[in-house]
Amino acid sequence: MKLLEIKNLSIGFGGIQALSDIDLTVESEEILTLIGPNGSGKTTLFNCATGIYHPDVGEVLFRGENLIGLSPDSIAAKGVARTFQNLRLFNHMTVLDNFLLGRHIKFKKSIVQALLRVRKEELWHRRFVEEIIEFMDLQAYRQTLISDCPYGVQKFVEIGRALAMEPQLLLLDEPVAGLTSEEKEETAYRIMEIRGKYKTAIILVEHDLKIASKLADRMVAIDSGVKIAEGTPADVQRSPDVIRAYLGDE
Repeated sequence: MKLLEIKNLSIGFGGIQALSDIDLTVESEEILTLIGPNGSGKTTLFNCATGIYHPDVGEVLFRGENLIGLSPDSIAAKGVARTFQNLRLFNHMTVLDNFLLGRHIKFKKSIVQALLRVRKEELWHRRFVEEIIEFMDLQAYRQTLISDCPYGVQKFVEIGRALAMEPQLLLLDEPVAGLTSEEKEETAYRIMEIRGKYKTAIILVEHDLKIASKLADRMVAIDSGVKIAEGTPADVQRSPDVIRAYLGDE
């Protein structure tokens, strides 16, 4: 069984067709990179897969279960986590507290435990988060407010917070956008490490074709809401349709 199967996915907004009959699959522990020009529908696809948008037609099957109609928090609880193009961190909170918020779906609600002030579960979550902070090499920032962290560190926190949810599928929306060349290489290395250590499948939306190609087991190209190519990074980038989408007919 495929970890993720997207079948005939279509969605339109006010007469504009954002996605048309998209088919896509992801295997366990696979890294799939999703490329395409701005406005091609990549983030819309993420929004459909995570319950933010409800498509007009199609299915999003995660481990065989259709996610269409479920709320974002229900989908997250099933093992799908994501980051966003525009960081959605809590700037007035520390790095550690942002990571702990990523564990919220894992906390067991118990009135008895709350009344007795039992901290065993809380300590377990803290230990788990501290391991991710160390893995992401963010120890020096653990008690720093997000607003005081460099942008590159904030991008790492966004990825780490999603990882704190223990996803089986991690959706990364332009994780190296706005970073220096050195930071891009470090982020690419960390993404490979995430797959190796946490056995997580990853779908990566990326405009930097060098990074996208370096990370991808497979690559899918979308233009104007339509899948135009799929295969190895080299094959996709040689596709006439992909070249046309990026460079134009000339």
